Amino acid sequence: QVQLVESGGGLVQAGGSLRLSCAASGRTFSSYAMGWFRQAPQKEREFVATISWNGGNTYYADSVKGRFTISRDNAKNTVYLQMNSLKPEDTAVYYCARGRGLFVSAWYVPSEYAYWGQGTQVTVSS
Repeated sequence: QVQLVESGGGLVQAGGSLRLSCAASGRTFSSYAMGWFRQAPQKEREFVATISWNGGNTYYADSVKGRFTISRDNAKNTVYLQMNSLKPEDTAVYYCARGRGLFVSAWYVPSEYAYWGQGTQVTVSS
């Protein structure tokens, strides 16, 4: 069974930065694409960023492009989300997810991801 554990969330002022981490169990981490999603209260879960198995391909939601960076360290079974220039509208629970293969074709669709972490809260104050 794959387990994903997020960390690094917290409270930050607008304009600040946070780095989220997601540690994955298992020996096949490097064979799968990974993604980050977020969900704010009373809103649907939305795509944030995705990265292919070797980090060669990344995609971002327009709302975070230029501010967030997704990366991975396959030796550590960990995927990261560096979040800069945070805004109050970035406030949400952030989830990491493992794709179903090396790449994710419809990378913005939650059902393209097979496993999910429990989430970490990010709160940005104005």
